[in-house]
Amino acid sequence: MATQTLRQLEYLAAVVDTGSFTRAAEQLHVTQPALSHQIRALETALGGPLLERLPRSVRLTPTGRAVLPHARAALAEADRLQAVARRATGLEEGELEVAAVYSISLGILPPVLRAWHRRHPGVRIRLREYAHADRLQEAMAAGRADLAIGPAPEGWEGPIRELGVEEFTVVLAADDPLAAPRADDGLREGRREGRSEGRTAGSVALGALADRAWVHYAPDNGLADLLDQACAGAGFHPRAAVRAEQTSAAPLLAAAGLGPALVPADIIPPHFDGLLLRPDPPIRRTLTAYTRTRPDPLTVAFAELLAERARINPPVAEQPAGHG
Repeated sequence: MATQTLRQLEYLAAVVDTGSFTRAAEQLHVTQPALSHQIRALETALGGPLLERLPRSVRLTPTGRAVLPHARAALAEADRLQAVARRATGLEEGELEVAAVYSISLGILPPVLRAWHRRHPGVRIRLREYAHADRLQEAMAAGRADLAIGPAPEGWEGPIRELGVEEFTVVLAADDPLAAPRADDGLREGRREGRSEGRTAGSVALGALADRAWVHYAPDNGLADLLDQACAGAGFHPRAAVRAEQTSAAPLLAAAGLGPALVPADIIPPHFDGLLLRPDPPIRRTLTAYTRTRPDPLTVAFAELLAERARINPPVAEQPAGHG
């Protein structure tokens, strides 16, 4: 795309963001007539007005609303191309933008980032987190990150690397009636020996929890869909005792006795004071790392480190099982 066109798209985005030609011109350090001229040139090239001039502000026309998302994506991609070129020529330390669903940033990503920092201390990581896999894929398609980590994307044309299969666990309060007597003994023994609390090897059929009110997720969290689908497969729709916005809150609320929660096993923190039961049948999803069609060398290196160091479903301490 020509430099002139990119500048016009930048001007359009600035006018929309500031709501004013005057403020946009000040922000861009250009004169207002020059800014207006470039916007008119863009409108002529696209065949219609993009902005409606109001007495105290501006607003997008229908054509402008259709054009703006593509303008932002083009600007983001242009910035990324410049960053790739600078990294390739060694002109700066660089920055890598990584996008992930919430559970990834809680579970498997921290040790990977620690290893990356040791190997590439001059490359900064910018982490973007998304509640839903669809939003993650949309962000990647719009050019907002170099690499995405989450469930396998649908219809993706770029490289996809499988990282492993993530297991889900049901979390309950440690004194829940589903905990067998030996489970309590095991928890006490685990505390004495310094082992992680609440890590059990029991199982439960989701149907056995059909009459419970669940620790559910906010509707825009992708795990809300997963829980609904899993429970539908067991023949019921889960009632919500509470809906958690943050994925990390769900196991804590369940351990506090608000109801069962279905969570990725790899986000359970050490020394967790709750009862963990494996769903029967198991609930799993494949996790992947994916990039656009032609990733740069730094992105490829991060994907390789991720595949090497990501610990999906880390081993749990063996303790007497609770039974469902």
